[in-house]
Amino acid sequence: MIKNATRHTFQFLLLFWSFTAFAQVETTEVEDSTTVEDTLEVFEYEQFLRVVDNTLEGYYRDYASTDAEVDSIINALGYDEEDVPEFPDSVYCQRIEKMNEMNPFQLECNDDVVKVLKFFAKNRRGFTSVVLGRSKLYFTMYEEILSKHDMPLELKYLSVIESGLRPQIRSRAGALGLWQFMYRTGKYYGLDQNSYIDERMDPVLATEAACLYLKKLYGLYDDWSMALAAYNAGPGNVNKAIRRSGGKMTYWEIRPYLPRETQGYVPNFIAMSYMLTYHAEHNVVAREAKFHDFETDTVCLRDGLHMQTIDSLIKWPVEDIQALNPIYKTTYIPKTDEKQCITIPNEYIGKWVEFEDSIFTLDSLIYESIPEEDKIVNQATIHYVRSGQTLGHIAGRYGVRVRDIMEWNNMRSTRLAIGQKLTIYAKGAAPKPEEKKSTVSNAPIKGETHTIKSGESLWIIANRTGTTVSKLKKLNPGVNHRDLKVGQKIRVK
Repeated sequence: MIKNATRHTFQFLLLFWSFTAFAQVETTEVEDSTTVEDTLEVFEYEQFLRVVDNTLEGYYRDYASTDAEVDSIINALGYDEEDVPEFPDSVYCQRIEKMNEMNPFQLECNDDVVKVLKFFAKNRRGFTSVVLGRSKLYFTMYEEILSKHDMPLELKYLSVIESGLRPQIRSRAGALGLWQFMYRTGKYYGLDQNSYIDERMDPVLATEAACLYLKKLYGLYDDWSMALAAYNAGPGNVNKAIRRSGGKMTYWEIRPYLPRETQGYVPNFIAMSYMLTYHAEHNVVAREAKFHDFETDTVCLRDGLHMQTIDSLIKWPVEDIQALNPIYKTTYIPKTDEKQCITIPNEYIGKWVEFEDSIFTLDSLIYESIPEEDKIVNQATIHYVRSGQTLGHIAGRYGVRVRDIMEWNNMRSTRLAIGQKLTIYAKGAAPKPEEKKSTVSNAPIKGETHTIKSGESLWIIANRTGTTVSKLKKLNPGVNHRDLKVGQKIRVK
């Protein structure tokens, strides 16, 4: 009943706010050529979308926030901002026992664990505060994937120990990502990489792989603490420790025979799990999160794209693009067979939709590969148009007339495109008009065709039809691309 009442209240408020917004719009006077009705319609849906976005954001923020609960605990305990509380060992153990009631780990509370707990509570307060903030972006996703694999949700704390919730962190040994996969282990669990992409840094893909790996390890040892030790040291080192211990099969029994780092691994996991559960009791509050998971969405790209281009048009900073999309090694997002989809803050979705075509167009103009030098072929120079050049500038450089360049390249306009190829002949080398052979063929052309228009070249046609000049040449072997005729048909697909 309470849930239904809450849902109905939320729906009522949403409709009320929407109605209020619309009522305010109706009093607006418009003084331009657009009708009042048309303008009101635009205002209404934009206002409605803003109301929905703001309402949902506030709802999710309140739902996800634990600030009120944390403040309540801190106030009840009477802490000042700088207080660093300490507790008897028995209190730590009581709290760990309470945690054991809610998870299958059966966390130990011994002298070694309490020692690490006290160290974290005193010396890792800042780190705890930071990861509490970072967890707003990752923990809901972790829990969703862990639940899908029917695994303990508390395994989310393992990523905190591994990486501090930093998806691009690399260890001295070469392990990478939130779950610190080594190259070979990552490949074995489906995490690929190339010059532009390393899936070990993808939060979702790496979490899926971590679940598969941890599930495999638990299947081997039937004990979560042993599985954690194997995750850190590798099954080979755990098996060696079992042999050296005389066949013992629990973490605490084989611990003295494990590598030094792994001896502290499970105590660190217990201590971090404790601190993130009882941080309020230790007067630790979350650092402000830069991103919350509910504040993001995804968009899929139809082509390769540079992050700098996105920044230049919609003002989404490159460093924020990288933070939300750590899978990319550089600021370039490559085109792949399966479209690349990037995570984007909700606040930029509207601008992305508005400027999407412009973003890809600008990117192709800025970054399209243009040869550094012009080519000389059979007494003719192939000149590649560069930014800022005009036909007058190019004609002056080669000592020819503008109309000569236009005639040699079948141009009907002086408009140029960056990267466009122009054929420029040396003095006396230009073919005479009567020597040109018509390439118009009356034979039927198979496939999709394009009719040549005034001023078009293969380069322009290739860009308009989404192909390349080399492909057009292969599709039209009998066509002289330097002598295209208006009305001539060529094959484009």
